[in-house]
Amino acid sequence: MPLYRRVPKKGFTNIFRTEYATVNVGQLEIFDNGAMVTVDELKRAGLVKKVLAGVKILGDGDLTKKLTVEAAKFTGTAKEKIEAAGGKAEVK
Repeated sequence: MPLYRRVPKKGFTNIFRTEYATVNVGQLEIFDNGAMVTVDELKRAGLVKKVLAGVKILGDGDLTKKLTVEAAKFTGTAKEKIEAAGGKAEVK
C-alpha cells in the first residue's frame, strides 16, 4: 500500500476565521413596531446565545414592521427587506 493511502486524511481548519451569530429577518417579527434592535435585545429575546464576532442578519423570511436594526453585518437581501419595511439597517 503506498504511503499517501496509509496516512490518515485530515482537513484544514482556518484558525483566523471569524464566526458570526446569525439571525434571519423573519425572526425579527417578535419585536414591536419602531423598536431599536441591538445585540443586547437579541440576547434578551433568546435569538442569540453567544455573540462570537458580532451578529450577522440573514435575508430569510419576511419583515412587516419598521425596525432599526444594529448589527455587525447584513446580507444584501436582509438590508433590502429591512429598508423596504421602512426601517434602517445600521452597521455597528
